[in-house]
Amino acid sequence: MNTVIEKLAKFLRLEAERNYDNRAVFGGLQNMLEPWKAEAIEAEVPESIIQVVISRLRDYPNLSPQSRGETLGGLWTRLKSEFPELSKLPSEFPPPHVESEVSTEASIVDSKSKGIESELTRDGTSEAETTPTTEDEKGREHKTKTSEPTPPQPVKKPVALEAPLTTFPGVGPKTALTLKKLGLESLGDLLWHFPRRYDDYSQLKTINRLWYGEEVTIIGTVEDIQVRPVRGGKMKLVEAVIGDGTGSIRITWFNQPWIADKLKPGKGVVLSGKIDQYLGHLTMSSPEWEPLERIQLHTNRIVPVYPLTAGITGKWLRRVINSVVTRYAGQVPDPIPASVVDSAQLISLGQALQQIHFPDDSKMLEKAQNRLAFDEMFLLQLGVLEQKRDWLELETQELPVEDHVVERFVNSLPFELTQAQKLALQSVKEDLESSKPMNRLLQGDVGSGKTVVAAAAIAIAAENGVQSAVMAPTSILADQHYATLREILPNSTRINEEGIRLLLGSTSNAEKGEIRAGLVDGTIQLVIGTHALIEGPVEFSHLGLAIIDEQEKTSVNQRALLRTKGQNPNLLVMTATPIPRSLALTLYGDLDQTVIAEMPPGRKPTETRVLTTGERLRAYRFIRSQIEKGHQAFIIYPLVEESEKVDAKAAVEEHERLQTEIFPNLQVGLLHGRMKPDEKDDVMRRYRAGEYQVLVSTSVVEVGVDIPNATVMLIEGANRFGLAQLHQFRGRVGRDDQQSYCLLIPDSDEDAENERLSAMESTVDGFKLAEIDLDQRGPGDFLGTRQSGFAELRMAKLTDVVLIEKARQEAKKLFDLDPDLSNPEHESLAKVVKQFWSGGKGEIS
Repeated sequence: MNTVIEKLAKFLRLEAERNYDNRAVFGGLQNMLEPWKAEAIEAEVPESIIQVVISRLRDYPNLSPQSRGETLGGLWTRLKSEFPELSKLPSEFPPPHVESEVSTEASIVDSKSKGIESELTRDGTSEAETTPTTEDEKGREHKTKTSEPTPPQPVKKPVALEAPLTTFPGVGPKTALTLKKLGLESLGDLLWHFPRRYDDYSQLKTINRLWYGEEVTIIGTVEDIQVRPVRGGKMKLVEAVIGDGTGSIRITWFNQPWIADKLKPGKGVVLSGKIDQYLGHLTMSSPEWEPLERIQLHTNRIVPVYPLTAGITGKWLRRVINSVVTRYAGQVPDPIPASVVDSAQLISLGQALQQIHFPDDSKMLEKAQNRLAFDEMFLLQLGVLEQKRDWLELETQELPVEDHVVERFVNSLPFELTQAQKLALQSVKEDLESSKPMNRLLQGDVGSGKTVVAAAAIAIAAENGVQSAVMAPTSILADQHYATLREILPNSTRINEEGIRLLLGSTSNAEKGEIRAGLVDGTIQLVIGTHALIEGPVEFSHLGLAIIDEQEKTSVNQRALLRTKGQNPNLLVMTATPIPRSLALTLYGDLDQTVIAEMPPGRKPTETRVLTTGERLRAYRFIRSQIEKGHQAFIIYPLVEESEKVDAKAAVEEHERLQTEIFPNLQVGLLHGRMKPDEKDDVMRRYRAGEYQVLVSTSVVEVGVDIPNATVMLIEGANRFGLAQLHQFRGRVGRDDQQSYCLLIPDSDEDAENERLSAMESTVDGFKLAEIDLDQRGPGDFLGTRQSGFAELRMAKLTDVVLIEKARQEAKKLFDLDPDLSNPEHESLAKVVKQFWSGGKGEIS
């Protein structure tokens, strides 16, 4: 056996026998690392093993006895994988034996507690250094001798996570007020104040092995250090020469003369940073540094970088969080049942909190991130399952219908249903025949035929004598649904034209009164509208079916208000925005889902091209050629009017230019969100009638505008829109069997190479584009206001399908056993779930 490894094994076993008191080696295990490392290098121990030993043991005195046992056990397992002969030696690392409680909850938060005070200064930093300072203030810091801190003692009673920050030494009222800007008010807030990124300084190298451009850590001795004025005396440059026996390197710091007072010649130092080059010699400029005898938080490791605010420095906050994490992370009660933790193969919560802040290595960081992300997704899934359970417990009127009734409706249509539409219709029919209210999400790409499925559901409701309501986010879309449903429903259903009404904000008061009366006495069987449906005294005789189109554009409160208009009405929500599978599994996990993934026969895919700014005139010529063939075109702009803050083209100004300079012989319409509803309706009526050949618009036409004669969609500032939006715009053309075109012009030619825009050229699959959009831009384009029901996800990613499915599987198993989380062992979990969903249970739909 390698004698160096045998010596290390001896130390580890002795430490376990001593109940992890860090006295197996004089001065502590951390003090034997440097001499052991030198011996290990000489004995040709693999560098990977050397790094593992150093990373695991350098913070050993910081750990609680429990964590020390876990650390040594993990290190022993790693060593055995490299040196199988260790298997012959005893290898038990039992938990520490604690004879009595050494602390009470009160002592945890006692601002005079010697234990906490030593925690905050355990790295050798004086109390003056533990207060937050700006870079200019560092020059005025002074040294203060401190005694050797004692290792933290285990705390057996629950940690007081709500303890205010002012109970910690070095955090006075003024500093606490500053920390409040970061959302930090308690001990618990510090534990969950996760790093925004990490600087990996774990690669330790000797000076003679350094290369230009790499980020490394070196350990050496100050050979020389000088301060000299630069820039006419306005700044001071600190220059040091650091050597480690294999070579020397020049280090510089700008305008930090106080460093020279701390790094005297002969002093050991640890430096982490990027290797530069000056006049052919390797250098380091403004590296992170720490005295060699200090426990390394800022160098020689994977260093956490936290969100900061003015008045708080990264080093100070790192030290404070390290103190809190070291003492309390292992004592935080874990609300996730042990059975779930074991089944999902997760590390403990205490270990995750330690490793997320101060990871031993990249693998442990990944495990910590996975554990904390799982917790968030697990809580989200439990809430979603509860919503679905609540919905299934409701009762509603069954709406049975004979097959011939549905067949009569389908046969009356001027086109044949696709197979996907037929399957969707069958699912809806089965839902309506049940005594449990329908709660279905109907997804379908633009032009896939969702409205026909909704119309069939309305026909079934009418056959059973109950009313239906269709709510759309805009008056343009509501008006279009009104026209479509008046055209297809009276031909083959119990609904006549007089029984279908349109209710908008712009509807006259007299007509509103007439519609409200008709809804109350039941003479109106179907009402289509916007949020006007839920405003004022709108009541129904018997609302049995509520349909919400483009549901992500409608707030949860609006959807909830519509549902209250009936006695547990059936609910069908539709969207033309393809929802990625990962989102469907989470945010819409409480809904039954149907996807219409098939386009009607005869539809030709829209040809899409990304153009440079120099090809704009070419695009105009192409639009003119399409209009000469009798077609129409859209031109979309990201802004309504020009703005000093945003350098992008705007619809109002561009409309005037296009009408006078580019298309003087054509009629160019203008549509944007600031227009009054009746103005917008008039513009759309004239465009639909062919009075306008070109329509200049903003994103108000993103959904619901159906102009079969339009064959060109030109989008200016295309780089400013998400793929989901661009796909929606593209869906406004190609509504019949004519070839259609989508032209994308970004703000600059550099943006023309944008990966997202290239994706628009390569595929017309909305689901593929949705996955790309979710990965690159986050879930904002898909969520609307629905996510307001639960806490913000800080670690979990809605693109991680594997994690989502694992969390959903574990949540389902637990929910099947204890849906109310009423078992005593689930008491703390129930509280955390309630807290996670504290923004409200969220909309069932």
